[in-house]
Amino acid sequence: MKKHIFLLLAVIASILQLHAATVDTITVRSARMGKDVKAVVVSPENKKATSTLYLLHGHSGNYASWLKTAPHIKQLVDTYGYMVVCPDGGFNSWYWDTEDKDYQYETFITKELVPFVEQQYQVGSDRVNRAITGLSMGGHGALYLAFRHQDLFAFAGSTSGGVDIRPFPNNWSMKKHLGDYHEKPEVWDAHTVIELTHLIKPQSLNLFIDCGTEDFFFQVNNKLHEKLTYMNIPHHYLTMPGKHNHEYWAKSIDFQMAFFAQCFQDQSVKK
Repeated sequence: MKKHIFLLLAVIASILQLHAATVDTITVRSARMGKDVKAVVVSPENKKATSTLYLLHGHSGNYASWLKTAPHIKQLVDTYGYMVVCPDGGFNSWYWDTEDKDYQYETFITKELVPFVEQQYQVGSDRVNRAITGLSMGGHGALYLAFRHQDLFAFAGSTSGGVDIRPFPNNWSMKKHLGDYHEKPEVWDAHTVIELTHLIKPQSLNLFIDCGTEDFFFQVNNKLHEKLTYMNIPHHYLTMPGKHNHEYWAKSIDFQMAFFAQCFQDQSVKK
């Protein structure tokens, strides 16, 4: 897949004037956490979706954050014809399962949310009908979950992702879940994306990673790109001018969603 394909799709999506997609707010019961968790579901207005993109928010965000950051996601959904699900991932969960019973978001996404969505909306339940991506904490979460659950996801991405948490041991309350880095480096290694690349099976995941060149996560994204390249793991890596902010994410989501549209389209052609 060539970069110009999804760049072209993004341009087309940005200029088309379409009807707004259907937006639902749903509540999913998490038996694992013993609480209700909300999610936004964006469905194409005039087409039955067969594929789903799970779109994760960043630190201190919630299920509604993405549509506030990039309201034009509704138009992108109508253009591409697949469904987008934005779950609540907690204030600072990083989408891990932790010792805190209120932070079991790996289990929630993979074992509770996905089956619920597919049952309620009758979308495809094959792995080639599922993609996952997100911003910042959610970018880390998307790759973390995809690497660990390749039976569920065929496509994964990250925008401005915290793909190596270890350079930030005192930030975002991570040590609340993992302990102090200097005391438990092995725990941090097991919970950071860049140390999980060995899990990727050949030809299992199609990956798209992007980051702004002025982002404080730019260097860790470069390191992940270098490691994937060194290990001969195919992936698409895009850098653009931009900081770690809403302006960048409102732009990068165009490229992310165009990429997954191409992935879903390629799979439908193979069928």
